[in-house]
Amino acid sequence: MADEVLFEFLHMEIVAHVSKSHSHNEQEPGKCITILEKMGFRVGQGLIERITKDSPSFKDDLDVMKFICKEFWNNTFRKQIDNLRTNHQGTYVLQDNRFRLLTQISSGKQYLEEVPKFLAYTCGLVRGALSNLGICSTVTAEVTAVPSCKFQVVIQRP
Repeated sequence: MADEVLFEFLHMEIVAHVSKSHSHNEQEPGKCITILEKMGFRVGQGLIERITKDSPSFKDDLDVMKFICKEFWNNTFRKQIDNLRTNHQGTYVLQDNRFRLLTQISSGKQYLEEVPKFLAYTCGLVRGALSNLGICSTVTAEVTAVPSCKFQVVIQRP
């Protein structure tokens, strides 16, 4: 329990630090989000190595996404993804109805503009994990009501 709270506080402080250190740069408004996403990417690469070291190999993309939703999410956020949907053409939607890193944000509409900063790190985590499993992807997040969140993963085919 204590390590979960520490992770949430660390995440909030990382977001605050990166936001504050790049708030003076109006020419590049997305710089903060890019930095957070890159940090998550690197951590995702490392985490997936540790989590998959004793796992059998995956037979297809759907197997990988199921692993991300169950094992990876459980190791990272202490719960599984609530819903996984796919169009069977390389697009997956992962829904977390109570996303841990958004529970500290008020559910008022005025805070929705701050939400992308809090999701960039997680988008990077997922993209980094998939990258280390040999899957090139784009990960985006969407929030309509805090703390529910949908992550869309689009696998890029060669």
